[in-house]
Amino acid sequence: MDKEKIKQAVILFLEGIGEDTKREGLTETPERIAQMCEELFAGYESSAAEHLGRTFSSKQTGLVVEKDITFYSVCEHHLLPFYGKVHIGYVPEGRVVGLSKLARTVEVYARRAQIQEQLTDQIADAVMDILKPQAVLVMIEAEHMCMTMRGIKKPGSKTVTISTRGCAEGDPELKQEFFSLIRQ
Repeated sequence: MDKEKIKQAVILFLEGIGEDTKREGLTETPERIAQMCEELFAGYESSAAEHLGRTFSSKQTGLVVEKDITFYSVCEHHLLPFYGKVHIGYVPEGRVVGLSKLARTVEVYARRAQIQEQLTDQIADAVMDILKPQAVLVMIEAEHMCMTMRGIKKPGSKTVTISTRGCAEGDPELKQEFFSLIRQ
């Protein structure tokens, strides 16, 4: 990440909206924004494989669900936050992963500028490609600040996206079990 470019961009932005970048409240803002970007966009520096790569043998053949994983991301269209909950389910094929690794995988992809639909697919693809389970189901429920504070201005509205992989794609009973578990 190029912090100097970010600082220069923030100065130009502030000047562009008519601010005095030398005034007391703004003198350190470019540095603060650059530091914030290191945190908010840390996903570019990490890989899901580093988290999902460590698995354990398991005879578990039923659905494993980690639900209500809180996430924050940034919309690539408006550079405004969107945030909510991710629910991940998978049917193991002889191997399971530590549950915190699913939440860490969410962070890898959420910490990038993107759209919710892509985030949902990236998580599902990573779990499927790296864990190689029989099935993967991912559902994201999120509120988008571009819908809340600008444009249409509809606070509280949520966008829901779902991705399925493997045998989950053609198994309505598995999907129903997943939705039932995340609603409990």
